Amino acid sequence: MSKPVVLIAEQLSPATIDALGEGFEIRHVDGADRGALLPALADVDAVLIRSATKMDAEAIAAAPQLKVIARAGVGLDNVDIKAATTAGVMVVNAPTSNIISAAELTVGHILSLARRIPAAHASLAQGAWKRSSFTGTELFEKTAGIIGLGRIGALITARLQAFGMRVVAYDPYITSARAQQLGVELLSLDDLLAQSDFVTIHMPKTPETTGMIGIDQLRRMKRTAYVINVARGGLIDEDALYKALTTDEIAGAGLDVFTSEPPKPEGSAARLLDLPNVVVTPHLGASTEEAQEKAGVSVAKSVKLALEGDLVPDAVNVAGGVIDPFVRPGIALVEMLGQFFSGLAQSALTSLDIEVRGELAAYDVSVYKLAALKGIFTPIVSESVSYVNAPLFAEQRGVETRLIVEAESPLYRNLTVLRGTLSDGSTLTVAGTLAGTRMVPKIVGINGYELEVQIAQHHIVMQYADRPGIIAIYGRKLGDSGINIESLQVAKADAQGRAFSVITVDSEVPESITDEIRAAVGADLVKQIEIVES
Repeated sequence: MSKPVVLIAEQLSPATIDALGEGFEIRHVDGADRGALLPALADVDAVLIRSATKMDAEAIAAAPQLKVIARAGVGLDNVDIKAATTAGVMVVNAPTSNIISAAELTVGHILSLARRIPAAHASLAQGAWKRSSFTGTELFEKTAGIIGLGRIGALITARLQAFGMRVVAYDPYITSARAQQLGVELLSLDDLLAQSDFVTIHMPKTPETTGMIGIDQLRRMKRTAYVINVARGGLIDEDALYKALTTDEIAGAGLDVFTSEPPKPEGSAARLLDLPNVVVTPHLGASTEEAQEKAGVSVAKSVKLALEGDLVPDAVNVAGGVIDPFVRPGIALVEMLGQFFSGLAQSALTSLDIEVRGELAAYDVSVYKLAALKGIFTPIVSESVSYVNAPLFAEQRGVETRLIVEAESPLYRNLTVLRGTLSDGSTLTVAGTLAGTRMVPKIVGINGYELEVQIAQHHIVMQYADRPGIIAIYGRKLGDSGINIESLQVAKADAQGRAFSVITVDSEVPESITDEIRAAVGADLVKQIEIVES
């Protein structure tokens, strides 16, 4: 029997080959050379890439036997995940490979800014000896503000505390118990900005976080403070940052990521490169020998698991492994329920029950627990979330999880319910099912309200005192803004007379519009839910 063919399209460490073992035929190609790549894909089972090889729809179509695309790194911008999923190709990456490198680079930027190391080096290299021109500041007893206290944030916390710094954090999804465990004080974003001498941001890039540090936030910072971003380009408004740096509203900035990479000469980021109070690096967060080796070994192990038919924890689009065909369609549903849950949660999650009811009770549905956690944490942490690290995120945040399986399901053939307790003492439930022969994913219950909503990309969820004319009010607000309502479900009012609506719209709704709707309706709750396909 011939061995499975693994194509290595970019330079990877020898340890990557060793991790694959002897059970595969290894081939090499220059993935950046399109003319060489496409024919080389014709009979391969797996392809290992980094950032230079584009595995788009054309490349995937050129590989009819392809089972796995493995990206030796975190980012997946060069992989068409939707096309891969449609073709039944698993996509894996190495989500934890660069966390130490990213944390250390952040500390490097902080030290470079505090002691003005790049500018002093440039001056001395040009023959000048200007000690008095480069007086810096100590980190000792200064305050570091971390926006996003995930795994990278926790690593940075430990390193900065070793310098004798006070560390404060803003993260609406972290419990006070977890923060206390790390020795960190949780603050509101405004208070963090006002108190910190160094602000470093480690959030995922979503519609809500894009531009989250803008002109108003920069004005709240001390004039002597510095801001650092090694997470995602676009989290800081680059035009606002340029203005703040050139008008002495803040002291400086350290940037490893930009909205456009490399920065376009005519773009807003290009102006930042020439400022004397800015330290820049060309997206080096994962650029260490150790991170690259970890990434290669990690994806090699995933490829081996996939081609041997085992569960692949780092798969980003499908679960992989030996999962019953009756169970598999529900994985995507449960992930979407998790994202919906996160979108509705008003405070940090402390415990979660994943209830699976109906005919599925006769099968192994343990993967649903992983899918629920993956869905919940995907919108709220800066790192890539997979089946292997989702339970770790839960453990780090002190979230207790249980999988409950019951055969009884009076209303639906199968029903999955996510039931969580939040840090403010409230509970939140989201229930869903796959409907009909097409297995359409639907929300069928939220906090006791019964409804039936096909899950789409954009939803608005509202709770308000039930009275005539409400639908007309928010319908007009959305229509006047050019936003089309695709569907609308209104659940029966509860005992307190509060109605619950889920509106499916065709595009993202600006926050200003949801604020107007909240005021016009007098709503208790108006939340925009964005569902991202795996």
